[in-house]
Amino acid sequence: MQQITNETPVACTLGSAKLGTQVERWDELYAEAGAERRETDEGLRVSFRRAPGVERELRDLVAVETECCAWADWTVQADADELVLEVTSREDGLPVLHSWFLAG
Repeated sequence: MQQITNETPVACTLGSAKLGTQVERWDELYAEAGAERRETDEGLRVSFRRAPGVERELRDLVAVETECCAWADWTVQADADELVLEVTSREDGLPVLHSWFLAG
């Protein structure tokens, strides 16, 4: 797990094209398999239904996020029925996390 510090800026380091692709992939994954979205005091918890390819895509997306959004901690827990993404951050990152996966 990475160490979030107050010096780590709340910003994404992906360029605009890669960021657009990443956002599209997240949107597609959540539309396909998203089950529950809950804001937490530390960030966001999102559950996904198990389906072919979902875990691999989730873990691939999280691998990118871990690199480009180092201001947050990203973990995936898996069991037989679901996958749970837990994203946490310090206080100034919470509004960003809480804005994700909202019905648009």
